[in-house]
Amino acid sequence: MAAGVVAAGVLTGPAASARPAPDPALTTMSIKSPPGGGDVRVLIYYGSAAAGEESPVVNAGIEAIEKIGLSGPADQRFGVEATNDASVFTDDTRLSLFNAVVFLTGGGDVLDPEQEAGLEAYMEAGGGFVGIHDAARAEPYSDWFTGLVGARPAASSPTAVQRATVEVGDRRHPATKDLPVQWKRPDRWFNWMKNPSGDVHTVARVRESTYQPGASGNGWDHPVSWCRDYDGGRSFYTSMGSTVASYDETDFRTHLRGALLWTTRLVRADCKATINGNYKAERLTRPNQPGQNDQIGEPHGLVTAPDGRVLYIGRGGADSSQPVVTDWNSPDIGKGKGEIHVYDPKTKKVTLAGALTVFGNKGGGDELTKVEEGLLGIELDPRFQQNGWVYLHYTPHSRINRDTRTADRYVSRFTLDLATNKLDLDSEKVLLKWPVQIHSCCHAGGGMAWDSQGNLYIATGDNNSSGFSDGYSGNNPQPNYKGVSFADARRTAGNTNNLNGKILRIHPEPDGTYTLPEGNLFTGRETDEGGGKTRGEIYVMGVRNPARIFVDKSTDILYAGWVGPDASQPSTTWGPAKYDTFAVITKAGNRGWPYCMGNKQPYRDRNLPDPSKPLGWYDCDAPKNESPNNDGLVNLPPVTGNNIWYSPQGGAPDYPRDANGIPSYKTAEATYGLPWLKGGGQAAMNGPVYRYDASVTDSGQWPAYWDGKWFVGDFYDADQPRNAVITDPRTHGDGGLPVHSESLKKIVPIGNDGIRNLMDWKFGPDGSLYVLDYGRGFFTSDARSALWRVTYTGGGPTPAVDRLARKAE
Repeated sequence: MAAGVVAAGVLTGPAASARPAPDPALTTMSIKSPPGGGDVRVLIYYGSAAAGEESPVVNAGIEAIEKIGLSGPADQRFGVEATNDASVFTDDTRLSLFNAVVFLTGGGDVLDPEQEAGLEAYMEAGGGFVGIHDAARAEPYSDWFTGLVGARPAASSPTAVQRATVEVGDRRHPATKDLPVQWKRPDRWFNWMKNPSGDVHTVARVRESTYQPGASGNGWDHPVSWCRDYDGGRSFYTSMGSTVASYDETDFRTHLRGALLWTTRLVRADCKATINGNYKAERLTRPNQPGQNDQIGEPHGLVTAPDGRVLYIGRGGADSSQPVVTDWNSPDIGKGKGEIHVYDPKTKKVTLAGALTVFGNKGGGDELTKVEEGLLGIELDPRFQQNGWVYLHYTPHSRINRDTRTADRYVSRFTLDLATNKLDLDSEKVLLKWPVQIHSCCHAGGGMAWDSQGNLYIATGDNNSSGFSDGYSGNNPQPNYKGVSFADARRTAGNTNNLNGKILRIHPEPDGTYTLPEGNLFTGRETDEGGGKTRGEIYVMGVRNPARIFVDKSTDILYAGWVGPDASQPSTTWGPAKYDTFAVITKAGNRGWPYCMGNKQPYRDRNLPDPSKPLGWYDCDAPKNESPNNDGLVNLPPVTGNNIWYSPQGGAPDYPRDANGIPSYKTAEATYGLPWLKGGGQAAMNGPVYRYDASVTDSGQWPAYWDGKWFVGDFYDADQPRNAVITDPRTHGDGGLPVHSESLKKIVPIGNDGIRNLMDWKFGPDGSLYVLDYGRGFFTSDARSALWRVTYTGGGPTPAVDRLARKAE
């Protein structure tokens, strides 16, 4: 019978009343071929085990799929036949006419064993399957069908229609590429007995914070649509489509159309990119020989060369068998070796390119006997393949002053012999240097990155102690050593005349000098009523410890992450708990530390004569640096909110605010905008934005699915992030929250035998991901310190070009 007159009930689900046996002559409709006599066909099966009249959803679904088949370009149209007669699955001749089968069924045990075997044989022969909503309830006793649909609904799934936000993470699959990233729509939302993520390729998730999922909710990773290559064929399932109104939605029809184009073999698509088993993580370096750092130092950063070589650095700690000098009376205080190693993927061998004598081999003990200085960052010149220039960010031991306990930090250029992988230490050109205090730990930063205009970004930590402020704002003006403050980040990160606690931007010149690009935060010539100064190198101020930064050269947007302070709980007296932070930085600005964190949540001021007593709250829109240790401007640029922040309590905590905009900082009143995040022990490690290169083949390159996604991670791997996120270009420069996230923990493996302590991660020109695992100790290297490579092994999109149902002319 015609699809438009399928017996329509008045209920929204299968009726409870009995239904007469169907007339065999009316169980199918005639094939409606597309104009031009196309031969691609779709079978809709709507048989149900439930008694009663057909759901009106069946009628709406058949009509919608008919219209989809008759629309669009001529070479993407298809005919449709609908049936509730399951005998079609045992009629090989008839079933083989269809490129895809759609299950628009009310669920239940709808196929007998022979019929299920026929469907299985159909898939093995290269067929396509689309399951809609209740299809996940069909064939409840069949493990094979469970694999076909991908997951089974939990018995306690909510039954009401609820409006919710769907996060559309796959921006390339035809079923989702034309949908909004945040898609708001009403439907019934199944919870899953077992979350299928990682076993299937998820293209869309529902955001549980936007509706009531009930006690069996799946959490922040709640798939609603997915696909996979299954048993020789292609399977696509969506749990959406439970209502008649769904099939009138333009976006839902777009979703179904893309699913049908792929399953019918009219178009190719990648349904493998997020399946965990399609990735291989391989350790590239061996453990060091005893007493040597022949393979790896204390891992601290990596960079990949255009020819595929990986250069990585060790901060300064020796292996645990080597003595650590912590006596300030010794000329060897803190002396360490900052190694530069080169891994060559062609030979699979490691070369120790060179070692700088650095201040940085200290570890353990209290605040005054550990240090984070050393060899901190590495970058390669944009013309590295021609000139061999390597830029290193480090603290030379020769420049320390043991009397004042100060040192100089350098950014220098060296030349690497490209034939031997040896660094010429005598070739040093010092571009930039500035003073740091080394009496008290911590926060050296270190990351560097280039933009497309040849500007070099340099991340520096606030050079400030973590103590003396109870783990809140590092703003205690009192502690000092011989007049140099070491617990007041207003001296550094909040100071417009100090290069610490910043992201600098300079333009290196061939002669080893640098110039200042337009658009930095200051010109270096500003003064105010207090006669303060600025440094023109500053692009971003107000960061605490930005160990890793990245510039996406296709947009020249800067991405950064930094570690927060130590307070485990928010304080109604002092302000927010520790917030580790990630930021999308589209222009020069102030990111708040030590005045404000997160989405402009202020700290309480303190000052002499009694820093233990709180003063007023900082004004994030007009912060003032009134520290006695400030030698820069008093009136600072307004704070820009950050995109990602997380505490031990959760991701993006926020609080009700009073009339003056001050948050309550009461844990019971907190809301969490990013449920995929949580901390505890936490140390943010910013990652790259992936860019797919279609010209790269047979290399283990990650799929195009990941293109444009931003990788954010943490040194630790328990509750901390290791995720790929999507941000909204309209809001991300002003601190807008990410609109989508997915976990990478099964792909970039965690655990003691995996990459447990992530120190740096970047993609190489081959499209594979290189990762440094710090090891299991601190301020040293050990047997777990390693360089890893994570490659994709899943193959290209399906179906193969020669299996397409209709070739484009």
